[in-house]
Amino acid sequence: MQTAALICRDGTADWLCLPRFDSPAVFAGLLGTEEHGFWRLGPATDADAAPAPADRRTYRGDSLVLESEWDTPTGTVRVIDFMPPRDGAPQLVRIVEGVSGRVSMRSALRMRFSYGWVVPWVHKVGERTAAVAGPDSVWLDTEAETHGEDLTTYSDFTVGPGERVNFTISWQPSHKDEPPMPEPEAALEATEEFWREWVSHCTYHGPYREAVIRSLITLKALTYAPTGGIVAAPTTSLPEEIGGVRNWDYRFTWLRDAAITLSSLLRTGYRDEARAWREWLLRAVAGDPENLQIMYGIAGERELGEMELNWLPGYENSSPVRVGNGAAGQLQLDVYGEVTEALHLGHMTGLARNDYASQLQVRLIHYLEDHWDEPDEGIWEVRGPRRHFVHSKVMAWVAVDRTIKLIESGEVDGPLERWRELRETIHRDVCEHGYDAERNTFTQSYGSKELDASLLLIPQMGFLPPDDKRVIGTIEAIQRELSTEDGFILRYPTAGDQPGVDGLEGDEGAFLACSFWMADDLAMIGRVDEARQLFERLLALRNDLGLLAEEWDPKLKRQVGNFPQAFSHVPLIDTALRLTASGAYGG
Repeated sequence: MQTAALICRDGTADWLCLPRFDSPAVFAGLLGTEEHGFWRLGPATDADAAPAPADRRTYRGDSLVLESEWDTPTGTVRVIDFMPPRDGAPQLVRIVEGVSGRVSMRSALRMRFSYGWVVPWVHKVGERTAAVAGPDSVWLDTEAETHGEDLTTYSDFTVGPGERVNFTISWQPSHKDEPPMPEPEAALEATEEFWREWVSHCTYHGPYREAVIRSLITLKALTYAPTGGIVAAPTTSLPEEIGGVRNWDYRFTWLRDAAITLSSLLRTGYRDEARAWREWLLRAVAGDPENLQIMYGIAGERELGEMELNWLPGYENSSPVRVGNGAAGQLQLDVYGEVTEALHLGHMTGLARNDYASQLQVRLIHYLEDHWDEPDEGIWEVRGPRRHFVHSKVMAWVAVDRTIKLIESGEVDGPLERWRELRETIHRDVCEHGYDAERNTFTQSYGSKELDASLLLIPQMGFLPPDDKRVIGTIEAIQRELSTEDGFILRYPTAGDQPGVDGLEGDEGAFLACSFWMADDLAMIGRVDEARQLFERLLALRNDLGLLAEEWDPKLKRQVGNFPQAFSHVPLIDTALRLTASGAYGG
C-alpha cells in the first residue's frame, strides 16, 4: 500500500521502487539483467548452476504474505516474504525458516538506484548495512553474517528444523538518522492480522469467493495508503507484445481505473477506500475541473513527463523502457462518465455526503455540455488522430444521466430540463452516427467499420437495454471479429508492422478486461452457461498466486503487459458478482 516488490519463483526480488510505487527502482532486474539490481534468497547452488524455482509457493491464507518452499537433497526450507502495512517508509521483510533436514542458503543483494543506473555507497554502520545514493538510503538488517563481493552483499548460512533467519530492508531519506531497528516476527504477526481484519469486511460469499478475495486484496495493495490514490499497476514497460514497443508506465492513478476499482470495492463492502479515493479526487482536481486530466500522480501530481531509459534493454528485450506517461495530456471524454458513475455509486451505497463532490459533478457536466461533441483519444489512449469514439460519447451520456439523477434526488441544483435535453441529444447522436445498420453493430468511431470491445459496456452502463437488437448484434459482431481462437477478446484490430488505428505498429494480446466484459454481456442477454464457461476459462489464466496481468498472448499462451493489473482484477470481481446473482455457476 506504498510500493510493491515482485518475487520470482526462484526467490529473486527483481522489481522494487522505493519509497513509492512511482519512485525509481532499486531492483530493476525485471527490465534488464542482474546488473540492474536484484535480491535472491534461496537454497545455495553451484556457482554455474541456475537458481532453482521453488517447489511450492502460496499466499498465507487471505493475506499478502508469500510462502515459497524448496525441497532439496538435504532438506526442505521455506522463505516468507511480506511488506508490513505501516505509517513509516516501506520495508521488505524476508524470513528463512527451516522445515526439515539442514539446508544451505544464500542471500545475494545487489542494490542499484535510479532504475539500475547508480551504484550506491554500501558501508557498515555497526551491525547494519547501509546503501546510500543521493537522497536515498536503504538499510539491511539481519542476524546472518554478511560480506561484500563484486558490488553485491552476500550472506551464506544453514538452517535446520524450526530455525529462522530474518532479513529486512528499510528505506530512509539519506540525510536522516538511521531508521529504527525492524522487528520481523512482530511485523509478520501484525501483517497477518491486518489482512484478516480487512478481508472480514467483504460482503461477497458466493462460489468464486477465493478469486474475488484475491482480487480485492490486490486492489487494496495497489492503493497508496497515504493519499488514497490507486495505481493501475506497480510496474512500467512490461510489454503488451514480447519484443514490441507497446511498453508503458502504469504506476499512476488513472481516473478511469480508480473509479471502476472503487465501484468494485463499494459493491463488496469497502466504503473507507471509496471515501479516501473521493478525497484524493477532490484534491487532485482542486478548483480546476475544466482542466481535468485523465491521470495524476499518486499524490495528485499533474506533471508526468514521459522519457526512455536507454540503459535498460527491457523485459525479454522489449524496448523502449519508459517512465512517466505522455498520455496524461490527452483528451478522453469517457473519463467524465467513469468519475461521475463512481460518485453516483458512492451516493447510492450510503457514502456520507460531500457537498464539494456533488458540486464538482455538476461543474464537470457544465464543461461536458460544451465539449461532448469533440473528437478525443478515447479509452485506449490512441496516439493517432483524434476520433469521435462511440464509447466516449456513451460515457458522456452516462455522466449527464447520473448527474440528472443527482439533481432529481434534491442533492444539488442544476438546469434539469436543459440537461435532460442534452442527454437525449447525445443518445440520438450515438445511435445515428455510431451504429452500422447493415451489420447491426455499433462501431469504434463515427463513420468507421472497425469494432471495439469497449462497446460491450453499452448495456452495462444502461445506455440501451440488454435485449435491444443493436446490443445483441454488437455482442455477436465482437465475438466474430475480435475473438481469439480460445474465445478471449481483443480491444480492437491492430495492423502488425503498419501503424494501426492507435497510431502504433505491432500487435497485442487479448485484453483481459474486455474478455470479462464479454462474459458480463453474455449473462445479461441470457446466455449464462456460455458466460460462466468463459469466466472460468479466464480464471484459469491467473498465475499460481491468482494474479493477472493486462493481457493474454494467445500465440505464446502466457500473460503479457504490466502486472498485476487493476483493470483486470476489477472486472473479475464484477463478473463474479453478476454470475452469482444470476445463479449461473452450477455445481
